[in-house]
Amino acid sequence: MIDNDGTMESPYARRRGGDSRRSDGDDVTDCLFCETDDPSLNGVLLDGQLFYVRWDNFPIAEGHVEIVPKRHVASYFDLTDEEAAEAYETIKKARELLDKKYQPDGYTIGVNEGRAAGRTIDHLHIHLIPRHEGDVPDPRGGVRGVLPGPHPDEWSSRT
Repeated sequence: MIDNDGTMESPYARRRGGDSRRSDGDDVTDCLFCETDDPSLNGVLLDGQLFYVRWDNFPIAEGHVEIVPKRHVASYFDLTDEEAAEAYETIKKARELLDKKYQPDGYTIGVNEGRAAGRTIDHLHIHLIPRHEGDVPDPRGGVRGVLPGPHPDEWSSRT
């Protein structure tokens, strides 16, 4: 959350514990992202009309957040046009806050769309990960590293 003095409290090492159930009585159970009113499960940084931004419970970098729809929806491709537009605006707002606190050199933005792509929670969440020069030995190729393929040095030789 943003404190009264304008600073951000980051539960960088926060870990999930316990059962998560929707407080509105919906039949969706054990959905971490539907339990927005439980600060032990969701450290909310920004709260919008259709989306909220939360600190990742298992961050891979300082400042790693997730942009999450309030509606329980598994797939990015099932967003309404209005939700997709707010998702984009929310990512930009989150980036502005992270820029101020962490001064990253770049960002990785990602969605694990489907179990085959690595999704473990069936509620859409868009990762926004601040990146810094030198945080990995060779960042070239970015998301291409999730599957084996040609090394970036080989790209210039391909026609």
